[in-house]
Amino acid sequence: MVNLIATAPLGYIKPVTLAGTTLVQMDWAQITSVAPYLGRGADVDRALAKIGLGFPAPNRMASHGDARIAWTGRDQAFLIGTDCPDLGDAAAVTDQSDAWARFALAGPAAVETLAHYVPVDLRLSSMPVGASIRSQLYHVPLCLMRTGADAFEVMVFRSMAQTAWHELEDALRILAARAL
Repeated sequence: MVNLIATAPLGYIKPVTLAGTTLVQMDWAQITSVAPYLGRGADVDRALAKIGLGFPAPNRMASHGDARIAWTGRDQAFLIGTDCPDLGDAAAVTDQSDAWARFALAGPAAVETLAHYVPVDLRLSSMPVGASIRSQLYHVPLCLMRTGADAFEVMVFRSMAQTAWHELEDALRILAARAL
């Protein structure tokens, strides 16, 4: 029998710090897609309240301790960092943990780094702390969450992690070279 070993999407890639901004692969976390059935949003909210969360408004996220729930599309959110409470027949629930790669990008050049490839207004006034959007990073679909004024969590499909990392690192290198 084959002995499978879990690995991070990019293996043990080292963090990159350029232009005062750090790109790092985040540790594995439980990720559960929650999609309430029509008319069952209140039931989902009651179940999520048991872990200190509620279903997020469009383009928003909420945190409680290490747990986060982020809007990821119409009537869909990702519950990240905790087990999903029992939602019974109120929602479609799918484990997404192994399907996504997560990166943290933080520092004074984070917005400018993302602006190279993400076609969204990333200014703090347009995308405040606590915002969660679906967009693309060049040609890679992504979930983007603003966790601080100069900090983001980037989620991409695991199969596209290397491409996304390359694009972000390349943008950081360009910004660092301009600063010289």
